[in-house]
Amino acid sequence: MIRTIEYGTKTIEYSVEFRKRKSLEISVEPPNIVNVVAPLNTSEEIIDLNVKKKAQWIIQKLFLFKDMEYQKINRELANGESFMYMGRNYSLQIIIDESIKEPVVKLYQGKFYITTPNKNQELLKAALEKWYREKTLEKVTEKVNYFQHSFKKKPIAIKVKEQHKRWASCTSKNELLFNWRCAMAPSHVIDYIVVHEMCHMYHMNHSQEFWDLLSSVMPDYERRKEWLKNFGVRMDL
Repeated sequence: MIRTIEYGTKTIEYSVEFRKRKSLEISVEPPNIVNVVAPLNTSEEIIDLNVKKKAQWIIQKLFLFKDMEYQKINRELANGESFMYMGRNYSLQIIIDESIKEPVVKLYQGKFYITTPNKNQELLKAALEKWYREKTLEKVTEKVNYFQHSFKKKPIAIKVKEQHKRWASCTSKNELLFNWRCAMAPSHVIDYIVVHEMCHMYHMNHSQEFWDLLSSVMPDYERRKEWLKNFGVRMDL
């Protein structure tokens, strides 16, 4: 659901998502996305009131992102283009082999190599996304197992999926769902994403208790979170 409010001379447009939770949460993401997650059956009036209370903060965040010139990167999958993996950029090399049916992606000696029957952009993008999905599942599973000693609760499943507005999520059944782009982030940032969601097994909201738990497991989480805020927009194909 999309709603708007007026604040001075500004119009704030925001999306609303209802979930089974106790508190209302407002977040601002680059380049100009305002999200509200509200408890089930919360009235529109209450949602609007909460957004108005945070309006000045929201506008400041939007101006910050505008000043930083966040732009969605539209890349062409062509020789020499660069793509991120584990926080580093690797250039792409395309090799045509008409004898194969599907593209094969490899990271070798500092380059991405895609061996493909043709240069169809959708075909190449699908192959590269599949590669990232596999790597993300591999990396986040390793991280969950590593940090499990800090948590008594265990996730019932770890999955990778398309998530346009978040890096990961935790369901009420303690399934951990990760954005397939996570493998583009540095290792210490993936650590933060994983621990963040494991903390949601105990606190489904972003209450003070949630942040206290996160801080107890990862005292320097803020610098890792900052990396996502500054560079996360570049993590895409």
